[in-house]
Order: sequence, then C-alpha cells, then structure tokens
Amino acid sequence: MSYDPDAVPEANLPMNTLIRDFRLADTTALTELYNQYIAETTITFDLHPYTVEQRQASWMSHYSATGRYRLLVAEGDGQVVGYATSSKFRTKAAYDTSVETSVYLHPAAQGKGIGSQLYSALFEALASEDVHRAYAGITLPNEPSIAVHQKFGFEQVGLFREVGRKFGRYWDVAWYERRVGE
Repeated sequence: MSYDPDAVPEANLPMNTLIRDFRLADTTALTELYNQYIAETTITFDLHPYTVEQRQASWMSHYSATGRYRLLVAEGDGQVVGYATSSKFRTKAAYDTSVETSVYLHPAAQGKGIGSQLYSALFEALASEDVHRAYAGITLPNEPSIAVHQKFGFEQVGLFREVGRKFGRYWDVAWYERRVGE
C-alpha cells in the first residue's frame, strides 16, 4: 500500500475509515505523507524529507502494538489517509510515563472526523498502559489542531515563542497537556 497525494480525492474519501495498528507495508505511504508536511507546512519542524529507509530505522522501529509508543493508521479503501502516534516525550527515565502525541492526515481527509477517530483509538489503547500524561506541541497558527486537541481534553500549558525557524521566519509553538488513564 502506498501514499499517492492524488489518489484520495475529497469526493471519494470513504465514509467508513478503518483505524488499525501500523504495518510494515505502510512505511512508504507514511513516509510520503510526512514528507508532504515537511515540504509544505510548519506543522513539523523537520526541514528535509526522509527516505523510507531512514524513516523505518529512526522512527517506525520504536512503535509496537502494545505499550506506550503506538502508531495507528487510518485506512480508507486500501489507501492510507492518516496516522496518529504516541512517542517518547523526553529521554530521561523519569519522563517515561509521559508521551508526545500527534496526528497527520492527508489534506483531503482533514475536517472529516478522521483525526478524532485516530485520537479516540489512540487514547483508548493508552488507557490501559502505564501512561500518566500526553503532550502535544502545536505550531501556531493552527486552529484545526488546537480544536481537535481541546476536544480530547488537552489544555494549553505553555507557549514557546519563536522556537523554530522554517521557511525564512520564526514560529511559536503552544504546548498542550492532558491526563491519560486513571
């Protein structure tokens, strides 16, 4: 299965989207989707696209079907239309029960509830794990991302001003937090 930016026209987006665990066969599609965000947006502060091999070795290798670090995929009609992750928040051991979450969607999948489906499944999976807090960094402005995070109980806990430089200017990042489990 691969990601083709033109293969998911808005009018043909499936009504029933399958949310499932990541499969190795998704690697190319997820890499291409993420690379589109690198090239076209400030949603990620990565500046250079990844190869499939780089993404598989440095990113996808730490996710599993159980535990704190998850990678869930939204699939419609055999096409990857988005994904959600829970990743290591910081490297020091005392942070282990905290995760950083994110959602990325094909542009045609935005505003269709798929991000909410992904986050619902992700937080349901994390509820039985040893996870206490989830964090999300949102480059501003990004009202759709703020709205979905607030829908899931995230509250803004900080603002880093001009913390990242991309496309020739500095960007602020708002940090959001929510309790998980309990």
